Amino acid sequence: MNSPQPVTPPSDSQLDRRLARDPIAIVGLSALYPKSPDLREFWSNVVAAADCIEDVPGTHWDLSEHYDPDPSAPDKTYSRRGGFIPDVPFNPLEFGLPPNTLEVTDVLQLLSLVVARDLLKDAGADQPWYDASRTGVVLGITGANQLTQPLTARLQTPVIKEVVRSCGLTDRDAEEIAAKFRLAYAPWEENSFPGMLGNVVAGRVANRLDLGGINMTVDAACASSLGAVRAAVSELLERRSDTMLVGGCDAENTIFMYLCFSKTPALSKSGNIRPFDKDADGTLIGEGIGMLALRRLSDAERDGNRIYAVLRGMGTSSDGRFKSIYAPRAEGQMVALRRAYEDADCSPASVELFEAHGTGTAVGDATELKALTSVLAEASDAKAYAAVGSVKSQIGHTKAAAGAAGMIKLAMALHHKVLPPTINVQEPGSSLQPGAGPLYVNSEARPWIRHPERPKRRAAISSFGFGGTNFHMVLEEHGDGDDLRAGHQVAAVHLWHAPDTAALTELLAGGAPPPRGPSPRAAPASRSSPAPPANSPRCATPPSGSCAPGPRRRPGRTRRASGSAAARPPPARSAPCSPGRAASTSTRAGPR
Repeated sequence: MNSPQPVTPPSDSQLDRRLARDPIAIVGLSALYPKSPDLREFWSNVVAAADCIEDVPGTHWDLSEHYDPDPSAPDKTYSRRGGFIPDVPFNPLEFGLPPNTLEVTDVLQLLSLVVARDLLKDAGADQPWYDASRTGVVLGITGANQLTQPLTARLQTPVIKEVVRSCGLTDRDAEEIAAKFRLAYAPWEENSFPGMLGNVVAGRVANRLDLGGINMTVDAACASSLGAVRAAVSELLERRSDTMLVGGCDAENTIFMYLCFSKTPALSKSGNIRPFDKDADGTLIGEGIGMLALRRLSDAERDGNRIYAVLRGMGTSSDGRFKSIYAPRAEGQMVALRRAYEDADCSPASVELFEAHGTGTAVGDATELKALTSVLAEASDAKAYAAVGSVKSQIGHTKAAAGAAGMIKLAMALHHKVLPPTINVQEPGSSLQPGAGPLYVNSEARPWIRHPERPKRRAAISSFGFGGTNFHMVLEEHGDGDDLRAGHQVAAVHLWHAPDTAALTELLAGGAPPPRGPSPRAAPASRSSPAPPANSPRCATPPSGSCAPGPRRRPGRTRRASGSAAARPPPARSAPCSPGRAASTSTRAGPR
């Protein structure tokens, strides 16, 4: 009889389950946010400090019916501004959807298919490493979707008939009016039920993109995106999936949602969202869908994936018993922060960029800054070394998609080595004044130069939700940036050359692209063509756009109703320059 073998106790490293020991790589990004039809435009708008807030378009709801500047007016909103996603081309046949089902399919389900498709393309899912059967999707979704409202409204016809009869009209009149009322809304039929459900947003993605891993949605209110990330990371660490599509989806800027925020009340009376400004008076809501592709870092490195950034720590907590269900609590947030840095096995003082929840509400922002500065003060007494910001200042509070927007912003900032700006801060609050503490507000994009005391660029993000749910996550850069392709507009200098002035003029007039490679050695100047005086201009009265920086591209003001995204303007051509045989121009270029 064999004697039992001694059991080897697990090593300390085996017991150490911190995420820092098995980090997660962000290998793909996709975005649809206000005035940003794709990832490139989203990041360009962030870097350019673009304000993507606008008046409510007529495609959403009627200001004359629902707006009143008096916050106490019943059934009215006092806000008329927000962030609205642009038009998106959608071909139902591309996704195998019968066109006659679109009326009873919530727009969030359709738009999420487009964003998920673009995410897989960005992640390189056409390569051999990708296995759809080992890919899952977890998305943050909150509350009711748009389709719920018209389907529910149809059920109010008995109330309509009763009101009509109470006005002295006949039963026939009541029936005719009720019938016309029902015609204004989407019908109830076999596709209505799945078409209105929030969880089917993830299910539709898994179904149409043929994913075999888990699919589900998470509702953690305004922290739903990071709740989804938390669930997706667990799937990866447990080796149940090899790739996870994760993020948040919200297209609910209907009058219903404006009433929800107006009667809390949380919306800005001035119509401006100004996180961390001393005069901040509330938030503005926005729409958006943001998704990230996650893989285990070891797998991503093995398969040669492009890695935007690395997730190395997560912390979660609840506020516990407190004043009200929606009042933030600094002590609860601090627990999530400390747990995140324990999980990341790094000091909070090693982080130089914080993407805050930062909604622009006075109490919310003050509570968050108190929690963050307290935890940072425990680690270091250094002053003004970490930038704090909020992308909500540019696109509004996109609710379930807010955390995804912030996480995409941080991943791109780490990838590009850029500290992005926060806008609308005229005068920071007292805790952000110079020398007051560890944080400062960065108001313009600038290079992220490594500090000798912080050899790794690190960033962190917070999201908090009604019900006292708190999330904090720590990211860091990956690689040295040698393979970086700029994802936003950058300055580029071009050089055209030709044997003589006539040939150069003809080259430029034809709109030829600048040649690649080194310029040929210049021929000696002709004795019959004297050189121009030293003080003559290089270019003789060039038309607009030549030999000068190109115009700075502004985000377009597109509308969802038209069904197509705004076209990007063509690059400006360079006009002939004289005298000389070479011409150069500096333009704003996109990814290179």
